[in-house]
Amino acid sequence: MTPEAARKKACAVEIVRALARRRHTSYFAGGCVRDLLLKTEPHDYDVATTASPEEIESLFPKTLPVGKQFGVILVLMDDIPYEVATFRKEGGYHDGRRPSWVESAGPEEDAKRRDFTINGLFYDPLAGKIIDYVGGEKDLTAKTLRAIGDPEERFEEDKLRLLRGVRFSSTLGFEVEARTWESVKKHHASITAVSPERIRDELIKIFTRPHAGRGLELLSESGLLKVILPEVEA
Repeated sequence: MTPEAARKKACAVEIVRALARRRHTSYFAGGCVRDLLLKTEPHDYDVATTASPEEIESLFPKTLPVGKQFGVILVLMDDIPYEVATFRKEGGYHDGRRPSWVESAGPEEDAKRRDFTINGLFYDPLAGKIIDYVGGEKDLTAKTLRAIGDPEERFEEDKLRLLRGVRFSSTLGFEVEARTWESVKKHHASITAVSPERIRDELIKIFTRPHAGRGLELLSESGLLKVILPEVEA
């Protein structure tokens, strides 16, 4: 681990420790846990906690309410931004991107609202313990990309997950689980509900990271390519 990476992780641990001193359950969440288990350097660290947004703001001197309505506060530690979010459940996805309501919940409910099992893991850095409610560890070992719960529901909630699935599969070299892949193909046309800017961002990640060629193949096989880049498909 580089000195910069070690500093970034140390600050994230300090956030968890500060929350723990106030008796809040707090874990590393999502992609950083996946990357740590894969022994790759996380791009950033996200923290999920029982603390409310107001409690997070009161505890840390430098914060930004970037997504406070969704329970998300950006905490600045040593000038490094960390997304600190209250454990939550959500619903009423009318636009295929954002929930119409959000309410606080426990860690298990929070994990089950996420996209793929490999992104639904928590890690307690103080206890050195993985918390897995969704079978993410098993899928990481098997190099399988699987939607959490019912893939139909996960993609109905957030259409961007269709592209994210292609990105994770190609970049990580994971096989997409059969039901998840069938659902991606079934819902490919609904990617148009996502803004062009967000689609562009995902495509940049697919084509600038490892196995970009495989990413292009998956985009074509899923039907996504003919919707978002028809000239390339042709």
